Amino acid sequence: MDKAMLRVRISEQDVHYGGGLVDGALVVKLFGDVATELLIRHDGDEGLFVAYDSVEFKDQVCAGDFLEVVGWIDKVGNTSRHMQFEAHKIISNAEIESCHSACNVLDDPLLVAKASGTCVVPLHLQRGRQSRNSSQGGGSEQ
Repeated sequence: MDKAMLRVRISEQDVHYGGGLVDGALVVKLFGDVATELLIRHDGDEGLFVAYDSVEFKDQVCAGDFLEVVGWIDKVGNTSRHMQFEAHKIISNAEIESCHSACNVLDDPLLVAKASGTCVVPLHLQRGRQSRNSSQGGGSEQ
């Protein structure tokens, strides 16, 4: 099962609530970015994210945190791709008043959110599995 993963640092610009707290919608946006990569790798097209089955927020995300966001396709239909997503905090803002740049690497990544949803790639846009070794412009090997 192929996975796509991205790592991001949450900045002060991402803060939406008091105390440096970030809106959960940011994590959902990151799930969408992972879904896009999965579809490109699977079908050669970005497709369309049509619905989330579930979204669960398990812990807070704050400025200074580093997240690792992963996703994978668990079911493939004719045009639909069902996916699972998880976001883990891997580095946490230490929240030390005298030193706002202090952070802690977490020994055990903390699950902050998980979700599942369905994307669609119309048949006429499916170009097959993409890889780093795929040739550009027509798909023929050289």
